[in-house]
Amino acid sequence: MRLLFVHRPFIERFERAAFCKRLAEHARRRAIAYLVLVIAAAVFQANFCFGLNASPSLPDRLFLIHKGALPQRGEYVAFRWPGGGPYPAGVTFVKIVAGMAGDTVTRIDRDYYVNGVPVGTAKTVSRKGLPLEAGTVGVLPAGRYYVRAPHPDSLDSRYALTGWISEDQIIGRAYALF
Repeated sequence: MRLLFVHRPFIERFERAAFCKRLAEHARRRAIAYLVLVIAAAVFQANFCFGLNASPSLPDRLFLIHKGALPQRGEYVAFRWPGGGPYPAGVTFVKIVAGMAGDTVTRIDRDYYVNGVPVGTAKTVSRKGLPLEAGTVGVLPAGRYYVRAPHPDSLDSRYALTGWISEDQIIGRAYALF
């Protein structure tokens, strides 16, 4: 069969014996590079993952998550949603750590404070009209975090549904990519 517009040298490159010989030579020359690439990908996946913030609660949308790294105050934290409300259990949330163990969370009316610093105002109903119960106040115990986001509709520790995040829920520290 004659192929129009295809030159003979192009077709000869894919003849089985010649192709297999070139493929084996290519693999032999670049085996170390491929092995390093596979090892690097495995190490990356063991320590990092990507998280996507689908809501407008934070200014950034894509995050690199350092698995197992505990965040400090003011840093992003990625955690697993325990379930309830509008989200199924296991969804990844990214918020900002506003309070850590030993910090005092107080509320005046619907305004929340961590160590006297304002962190947000709790709404009485969600955007969908569902009632929202105010979150807990008091001293954060060991292994608990108060999380927040700057958006007024953020589902964070201002609400009982989210509450204080435990270390068991934390995936790791998150870094904003864009």
